[in-house]
Amino acid sequence: MAERATTTSETPTEPAAGGRGVPAAALVGLVAASLLVAAAFAVPPLFDWQVWARSERAQAALGHLPPVHGVWQPGLGVGTIPALLIAVAGVVWGPRLAARVSWSGLLAGAYAVALAWLFALALVDGESGLTRKLGADDEYLPTARSVDDVGAFLTGFVDRIPQGSEGQWPTHVAGHPPGATLFFVVLDRIGLGGDLAAAVVVVALAATLPLAVLVTLRALDAEGAARTVAPFLVLTPAAVYLGVSGDAVIAVVVAWGLACLALGARAGRAPSRRWLPLLAWSALAGVLLGNGVFLSYGMPLIGLVAVAVLVVARSWRPLPVAVVAALGVTGAYALGGFAWWEAYPVLVERYWDGLASDRPMTYWWWGNLAALLVSAGLAVGAGVGAWAARVGGALRVRTAGGPDARALLWLGGAGLACVVGADVSGMSKAEVERIWLPFVPWLTLTLALLPARWRTPALALQVTAALVVQHLLYTSW
Repeated sequence: MAERATTTSETPTEPAAGGRGVPAAALVGLVAASLLVAAAFAVPPLFDWQVWARSERAQAALGHLPPVHGVWQPGLGVGTIPALLIAVAGVVWGPRLAARVSWSGLLAGAYAVALAWLFALALVDGESGLTRKLGADDEYLPTARSVDDVGAFLTGFVDRIPQGSEGQWPTHVAGHPPGATLFFVVLDRIGLGGDLAAAVVVVALAATLPLAVLVTLRALDAEGAARTVAPFLVLTPAAVYLGVSGDAVIAVVVAWGLACLALGARAGRAPSRRWLPLLAWSALAGVLLGNGVFLSYGMPLIGLVAVAVLVVARSWRPLPVAVVAALGVTGAYALGGFAWWEAYPVLVERYWDGLASDRPMTYWWWGNLAALLVSAGLAVGAGVGAWAARVGGALRVRTAGGPDARALLWLGGAGLACVVGADVSGMSKAEVERIWLPFVPWLTLTLALLPARWRTPALALQVTAALVVQHLLYTSW
């Protein structure tokens, strides 16, 4: 028999500590986010400030629209009507269904709707909406098709990172560890290396991202929080970018790594400790998170979320196994000829030899946050405000409330910390609407901390943001 669903009245957002100041803090957060985005779009043209959101050649050909890596190009397409129908149905029925269906029904429904949402948004631009970026010359897929010898690819990888080096890698290949390209090498080897075939695989994987977060929350005894936040995870504005970018694969790999870590922690909790599941889930978590580091140089930051998972679980038992498994991944790459610690300094040099040196940090420190809000949605600003109010209340009473509130506060805070770390590093100037996709689901958790009466308007704002971005901008991703 299916488990009885948790009702919305049991979610953590009503009784959490510090609740009195949440509406005001959420409003401040929403207003601040809106002003930030407006300023980021307005400042460059108003003050004739060249911030280099795109290359000079791209700007000359298409114009540009900082802080996003895109251009103004309104249009409708075959995906418009389905996207509108999904958005309306999701706002009207999504929260109610998420609260009432069985857990298996929630996961199945979340995947089906996420898949439809991703496809519908991408197909606003027709088939090219799915394929134009994955098949671009500066992306992983064309390079993957040319890899005949994986061993030679790994051993010669670092030598081809520097700007002007013989056979230098295209931008995205050089800007990531080789795991990102190897994923597409595998697709090509199994007959899925065409632009459209690879795009379908990416979308199918991207649609599992909400599931990974939901599984993580339930493993941390926060099913109420999972049901509250499910519609926001599924109908995220980030779908505009997740469905058409190889970075969706990075987000999915690390999210499932965190889910496995939470499952390992649950299995290892006393008194009913189960060693085999603990070892299996922890090892799988280490393999996935370890591979995440070889998909993106920024993914060591996701370790902050991993620590938050273990703190919420009140169990550190998965950590040794996960660390050993992750080190095994590192060792395998090193034996294959690629050392992450040797490649990163070379990548930093190439980064500053390229367009990054022209991108002023005086703009991009805050312009990045605006670009992130385009991807994550303005409502996340309200969620962050609510998070700050609840954290303040929790500190005053020295408790984060029940497991739902505890999970949301810790994981949402870890997501914020990831963004801050990435921003101050100086290695993420522009293009973060795509680069920071792995952080977006954890920021989205803050929306479950909003007062109940805010949630439907917040969800409506999120789907509206996705529709506006997709229909008004050529996003380049």
